[in-house]
Amino acid sequence: MSRTGLLDEKNMESNERTPLIATVLVAPPRRRYQHNVVRRFCTLCLFSALVIVTTIFLLQVALAPDGYSHRPNPVPDHTSAITFQELQEILLGTPEAANAREWSRYYTSGPHLAGKNYSQAEWTQNKFQEFGIKSHIVAYDTYINYPLGHRLALYEKADSEVVDGTSDLDAWKVKFEASLEEDVLEEDQTSGLVDRVPTFHGYSATGNVTAPYVYVNYGTYQDYEDLIKANISLEGKIAVAKYGGIFRGLKVKRAQDLGMVGAILFTDPGDDGDSTEENGVAVYPDGPARNPTSVQRGSTQFLSFAPGDPTTPGYPSKPGVPRQPVDNAIPSIPSIPISYVDAIPILTALNGHGPSAKDFNEYWQNNLGLEYKGVNYNIGPSPDNLVLNLVNEQEYVTTPLWDVIGVINGTLFDEVIVIGNHRDAWIAGGAGDPNSGSAALIEVARSFGEAVSRGWKPLRTIVFASWDGEEYGLIGSTEWVEEYLPWLTHANVAYVNVDVGTTGPVFSASASPLLNKLLYEVVSLVPSPNQTIPGQTVGDVWNGRIGTMGSGSDFTAFQDFAGIPSIDMGFGPDPGIPGKTGSAAVYQYHSNYDSFHWMDTFGDPGFHYHATIAKIWALFTAKLAEAPVIPLNATDYATAIEGYISKLEGKLDAAISGIPSDGEELEIRARPTPTGAKGDINELKVSFHQLYKAASEFKSAAIAHDALAAQLAEEVKDDIPWWKWLSKLRLYYRIRKVNDKYKFLERKFLYKKGLDGRSWFKHVIFAPGLWTGYAGAVFPGLDEAISDKDYGNAQRWVEIIETAIYKAAKSLK
Repeated sequence: MSRTGLLDEKNMESNERTPLIATVLVAPPRRRYQHNVVRRFCTLCLFSALVIVTTIFLLQVALAPDGYSHRPNPVPDHTSAITFQELQEILLGTPEAANAREWSRYYTSGPHLAGKNYSQAEWTQNKFQEFGIKSHIVAYDTYINYPLGHRLALYEKADSEVVDGTSDLDAWKVKFEASLEEDVLEEDQTSGLVDRVPTFHGYSATGNVTAPYVYVNYGTYQDYEDLIKANISLEGKIAVAKYGGIFRGLKVKRAQDLGMVGAILFTDPGDDGDSTEENGVAVYPDGPARNPTSVQRGSTQFLSFAPGDPTTPGYPSKPGVPRQPVDNAIPSIPSIPISYVDAIPILTALNGHGPSAKDFNEYWQNNLGLEYKGVNYNIGPSPDNLVLNLVNEQEYVTTPLWDVIGVINGTLFDEVIVIGNHRDAWIAGGAGDPNSGSAALIEVARSFGEAVSRGWKPLRTIVFASWDGEEYGLIGSTEWVEEYLPWLTHANVAYVNVDVGTTGPVFSASASPLLNKLLYEVVSLVPSPNQTIPGQTVGDVWNGRIGTMGSGSDFTAFQDFAGIPSIDMGFGPDPGIPGKTGSAAVYQYHSNYDSFHWMDTFGDPGFHYHATIAKIWALFTAKLAEAPVIPLNATDYATAIEGYISKLEGKLDAAISGIPSDGEELEIRARPTPTGAKGDINELKVSFHQLYKAASEFKSAAIAHDALAAQLAEEVKDDIPWWKWLSKLRLYYRIRKVNDKYKFLERKFLYKKGLDGRSWFKHVIFAPGLWTGYAGAVFPGLDEAISDKDYGNAQRWVEIIETAIYKAAKSLK
């Protein structure tokens, strides 16, 4: 707010002389101001405005993180020693593959589980500070588990009878004992560390169970339904499931819900495409195929219901806060991950018992990659003389996790860009997940530090975040967002996430549609390492598809809880060319072989993609931080919403006709089978006209707003002479008004009560699928109600969504 000078009121008492004659009549003193009421009212208004501005500023001081500058600068003096073109040259020229390789080697040199990586937190903080970025460490007291021991053995009934006084297993003999270990490889140093992390599941339950077992395919909701329809007994059994399709925690949850007593998860090489041992491709470390002893660790938290510390849903895990029960947040049955080499004897022991996967539908017949090893993929249950003994010992503690937060203060105190990557990993390595992103983050910080050293000062503040605890359930980022929600709601323009920076040469991204246009612009400026034609950019070799925001990484709390437009991007494995074996390296996800050696040999030899993602990340952030008019695009959002409505209407039409729409069969594999319809489906169909009308209103407002923003972006390029200060001030306030509308637009799609059955998720347009966990669902409340055939509830969600869209449209007018 500009300051206005106040005129001092002088004493206007009459200046007449003392009368010589007492009877002389003297006129009353003339009032200089005829409108004292108006004057006093204006003074009161100005004083009130100053109080409001001061209060807002003090709230910013109170709510913002440490290290954040609190300069009340209503009209910023955004002068910089370098131009944006010079800044862009720095950001594209500074990141180096050799540096990224060095940072990767550091991060992957030893174990760094969540809550056990303080030295890495300090190292990261020191690097930020070395580059001229003020930083500090934020701690949260979180509830997590660490492995103590485990065992998996296949027992066969002995001929002798059980005698009194012997335990249940005394009359049985061990048919197979799983190693639950990954091979130590001479070529891969971290695979043989004495303190390497055992194979285990985050948030798995402690337990010792002995029971028959059943092969449950991928463990999706419909896989279990298929077994129930086939009269396969599940209660009291142990589930043996393949990784893939849905989040691992939901595989365990469904087994638990059905009365099963344990779960075992393995990766089937059939899901690795052509790069398999069966196709004659050498396995790691000799080749790009999966090592047979590779084990995928990971969290089994019920991620799609609420991420973060399960004992503090919706509020930060600070010392002394009340803790909630975890019954509906994490499993109550034990689970362990195993390699496919350990799975083979367990699966072959089922040969001939129960129906075969080939007796079920096509979703059971895909990717049966162990047939060449003699596995028939029979379902079971295992016969009475064959049981599994699953032992899982976990220690649950409340322990600190450490986020590292760095800040480059801008000249606007209420506009902030947050960028982040998590640091913790399940294993000593984590070269791909997450430390390819961690290495890139250090290079991004170094690049911006170089610009700062040359006198650059950003328009908007940039916050650098190195999160802890992502692997367990997005803990570090979720707790931080929950703590600073009021400040983020007011100030945060966007969140830019890079989790896995690279595990291959194929660029991919998911984003709020507000950020689509900016992403296309940025990737068209960054050279691609895999140029088939000289001068090709990442945009030239990318398929251009931007995915829907789901979950599984640190953008979740920003997008789905706080309503902050977010993006997640990185380079992934090449899917290969069908029929051409060995054309792609299999990513050894969450295993001991996600190591520096694997990355250096197969994932990103030369670390060129590490440097490239750093360039994309830095330039994307710079454009958000430096453009006077925030480079978001509401029209893209409106167009996307129209597409989302059409997609759901197609699903509704399929329900009316009874003919599944394209792609729906794949989607419903992860959903319950509805028991019966509630409400009028035809009335619901008619109500979709309301959504289209609201979307049309939003699109008209979005087009007008984007046009105004584009006009102002051009006007601000003109060099307005200093003496036209009033024109400058007027332009500045017009830009601030446009920017505020962009900044708060995503918040308009938040619904305070949250989604049905998972109130932590507030966004009415985006959320992870309830029974998929990772994949993004659009209009999740409406989508789930249609899938449940609860058309009355679906009608309620139409009204909620319609209200949100109209609110968004109104905010742009």
